[in-house]
Amino acid sequence: TLDHRLARLLEPRAATPARRLAAIRALAQAGVPVGVMAAPMIPGLNDHEIERILAAAAAAGAMEAGWVLLRLPLELKQIFYEAVTAYSPERARRVRKLLRAARGGRDNDPRFGHRMRGAGPYVALIAKRFALAARRTGLNQSPVRLETRRFRPPTLPQAGEDGQLSLFA
Repeated sequence: TLDHRLARLLEPRAATPARRLAAIRALAQAGVPVGVMAAPMIPGLNDHEIERILAAAAAAGAMEAGWVLLRLPLELKQIFYEAVTAYSPERARRVRKLLRAARGGRDNDPRFGHRMRGAGPYVALIAKRFALAARRTGLNQSPVRLETRRFRPPTLPQAGEDGQLSLFA
């Protein structure tokens, strides 16, 4: 999310959206290939931001993007739904309905190949919007080729004769 208030709710100890974009920009300017993960996508809560998130990430220098549908295994569902109800009581019921529709009527689908994406018309719409926004912003257009030519192992300052660093230097 790019919404500071929603970001605080979903990831209270994580970097703010502005700081994440600044990190993308700094890495891209340093020549580091950057990808972003728009996750979790939460139907009815942050999926309306897909286009803005990808546009901001691309403008900051990201080259690739992916997404994952929110998963609510075990006790996380209660914590999540309580937090969403506190954040926006009027949206909480819709969020739960859309998530359950994406998970075959359940809060979570732990099956491999299903747990990260979900299914159904709303999820298909998210996937289509994401693909269109990625294309429009130039993300995911060419595979990032990683290389190690410029990598240099760090020097080990104050290493002892055995090559071990001192804990007290």
